[in-house]
Amino acid sequence: MALEQTVSTTTLTNCDREPIHQLGRVQSYGGLIALSTDWIVQHASENLQEILGIAAEEAIGQSLAGLITEAAFGRIRRNLGALEAPDSSLRFFNIPLKTGVQAFDISIHQSGRHLVVEFEPKFDRSERDVMSEIYPHFSQLRRDEGIARLAQGAARGLQALSGFDSVMVYQFQPDQSGQVIAEVRSDRTKKYENMFFPASDIPVQARALYKRSLLRLIADVDDAGSPITPAFKIDGAPLDLSLAVTRAVSPIHLEYLRNMGVRASMSVSIMKDGELWGLFACHHNRPRYIDYERRTAIEMFAHVFSYELSQFETKQRSREEKNMNRLQTQLMAMLADGRPFKDSLISVSEDIQDVIPHDGLVLYSDGDFQATGLTPTAEETRSLARMLDLTIGTTAFSTNQLESLHEPARDYIDRCAGILAIPISKRPRDYLILCRRKISQTVEWAGDPTKPMEVGPNGVRLTPRKSFEAWQETVEWRSVPWTEEALHSANLLRTVLLEIFLKVTEAANAERARAEEQQQLLISELNHRVRNILNLMRGLVTQTKGTALTLTEFTDNLDGRIHSLARAHDQLTSEQWEPASLRALITCELEAYSTGRPGEVVINGPDALISPTAFTTLALVLHELTTNSVKHGALSNGVGRVIITLKEEDSGALLIDWVERGGPPVAPPSRRGFGSSIVENSIPHELKGDAKIQYKTTGLEASFRIPTLYLHKIVDETTVAKTTIMVDPAQQAAQLQGKALVVEDSFIIAMDLTAMLEDMGFFEVASASSVGKALDALAEGGFEYAVLDVNLGSEQSVPVAEELARQGIPFVLTTGYGEVQDIVDIYPPCPIVQKPISESALATALIRAGEMKAARDS
Repeated sequence: MALEQTVSTTTLTNCDREPIHQLGRVQSYGGLIALSTDWIVQHASENLQEILGIAAEEAIGQSLAGLITEAAFGRIRRNLGALEAPDSSLRFFNIPLKTGVQAFDISIHQSGRHLVVEFEPKFDRSERDVMSEIYPHFSQLRRDEGIARLAQGAARGLQALSGFDSVMVYQFQPDQSGQVIAEVRSDRTKKYENMFFPASDIPVQARALYKRSLLRLIADVDDAGSPITPAFKIDGAPLDLSLAVTRAVSPIHLEYLRNMGVRASMSVSIMKDGELWGLFACHHNRPRYIDYERRTAIEMFAHVFSYELSQFETKQRSREEKNMNRLQTQLMAMLADGRPFKDSLISVSEDIQDVIPHDGLVLYSDGDFQATGLTPTAEETRSLARMLDLTIGTTAFSTNQLESLHEPARDYIDRCAGILAIPISKRPRDYLILCRRKISQTVEWAGDPTKPMEVGPNGVRLTPRKSFEAWQETVEWRSVPWTEEALHSANLLRTVLLEIFLKVTEAANAERARAEEQQQLLISELNHRVRNILNLMRGLVTQTKGTALTLTEFTDNLDGRIHSLARAHDQLTSEQWEPASLRALITCELEAYSTGRPGEVVINGPDALISPTAFTTLALVLHELTTNSVKHGALSNGVGRVIITLKEEDSGALLIDWVERGGPPVAPPSRRGFGSSIVENSIPHELKGDAKIQYKTTGLEASFRIPTLYLHKIVDETTVAKTTIMVDPAQQAAQLQGKALVVEDSFIIAMDLTAMLEDMGFFEVASASSVGKALDALAEGGFEYAVLDVNLGSEQSVPVAEELARQGIPFVLTTGYGEVQDIVDIYPPCPIVQKPISESALATALIRAGEMKAARDS
């Protein structure tokens, strides 16, 4: 009864517990010794006599220098620096180790405190460079024709290089089972192509070793191998042979291969993005040994295949991003036309279908249900949304077996058996849910994966299945699986919705809550502005009275100044108190005094939109310059002219040059009146800018500098296309390095910004998703630059910006809003980059931030 219970509980996971890296044996084709740090042999394989000509017992305790030639020992010792990287190995080919003609291929790696050296006698002394044989086969790796053709070409090339009877490309599936996607056999048949193998066929620890050691040769499944002596280290543990190329094979795996009818095998790892994507599985009907040099060439061929595979997927993702950009453009156009966000998204469901195939689409937003195609009902979706709230994270989630996760889904499985859920807001979440109906699918396995276990020659441990005949399983209650490409596209779509459209929707929803606040704000703002105007009028009356000699002069001066302010106020209020045109202000002021003479006034350069704060100051300055010119300067004699030039300084500030020509000779005023004080002091005092006045004989010349804080933007009416300022690579490399902080609540965007910063040269990039986490990071110190989003969910990053300014750390703001004046008003001075963000724009802004800091420090 006890034995029966043991057998019933034996599962395929028994393989996962077998210590396949500590078998204490090597395959017979190679010998192994393990050295201490002072080059003394502490372990040796018992076949050392056949391999190297010295018994294992005699080798133990000797120095490696006494076992091999001085030249070979010196070469090994000189090259040990190559082993500093984890899991690295040192390889030598065709190296004589003893006096005579015998040569060896050698592999050396670190195993704990031991240096493991493996020797394989070189039987094939061909003059041909085996590495050169791989290059003709690269041409078969054609990624433009799809993964299946790419894999088939790789299998064909690897068979030619290895000489094995069959080569399969085995791709791991999301559930860790494997599918043979390409097969090449010497008998030109197809035995396993498109079949699935259970995940248990390659245990967990075997997959881990495939990631560390990329090629595994089993030359003869009937080889008894050679034990390593002594069997255990001084601490009682066996020697770790994880990276040993001659490591013996698990008895369970050998039995598995015999059951397949295989006498020799070779597995080559296919890595992608640091993970095990699949394997080249090579089988032979007879024992087959391939020397280490050729195996190294095959490993290089696999690396090239992995690169081509990554390039194929990169190109595929680039197409997905283009499709998503097109979809984004469509949505933006609909929103620009005033269509509601929900209606716009439903309208492009067919375009989403082209990018991510599905049978139905649900938009569940703020409890509102909208759907098209085959979907759950509104009530069913509410229940599904509650489940999603509790189980999924912030990225897209997919399943093709919804009923296994959400039992109520069994009631509508005919309409929706699988979902791809895209969260498009913070908690409580809103979702865009793509649905797929159920299918009846036949999966072909290489043998029955659910076959009961039996007691075999290895005791109650797992006995490998004996049958690999095709076994069909009909799968119900599932949809077509969602591919990695579909998930990638879904996350791209989520980013688009979150960063652009969702903010529009949230702003509309929040408008109702702000209505009452807005009324109070308007009353307070009106009260504030009225009081400011009254104070300004009082100041104008007082100062004008103090400088006027007659009542008429007082009346005229005061009247002109009040009218100038009124005209400026009219321009501002016509734009809802938003940034207004400086060119329009100049034209408005001069038109009040112009005679209409051609060439009387010339305005050169781009226009600039000036903030309301600076607009009234500039209106008074321009009024004083104009009235002075009309009374005493170029506009007083009917022949003179005024040339006004606007230009943007390299720093982004606005330069205004006022030059008068053709008027009466000019002399500096004998006394400084109120008007002169306005011209010379208003801009430096109120705007922290610069003013320079020169009373030249040829005419008055004045130069003003308006800081970027008061500029909304420069508008060059003569330029059709905007020119992007590129960053000089040398300047970028010199300035953008060190440690940077990213403050961004979207994980995908934070990852993207982190990658950009690392590419620029920052050696460390930390990220924070909230104000609290960002302030904690800044408290630890060490940051040279920072990039922060304006909105962090329910809070703004103003406190982080203020702390950065306090610490003197240059930073850049990122935002998805089109208008940035409100941001400028509440944040410390800094560059602002509009989303979506390019690396060149971000680098330019970071360098600008550094320059602004340097200017403040000087």
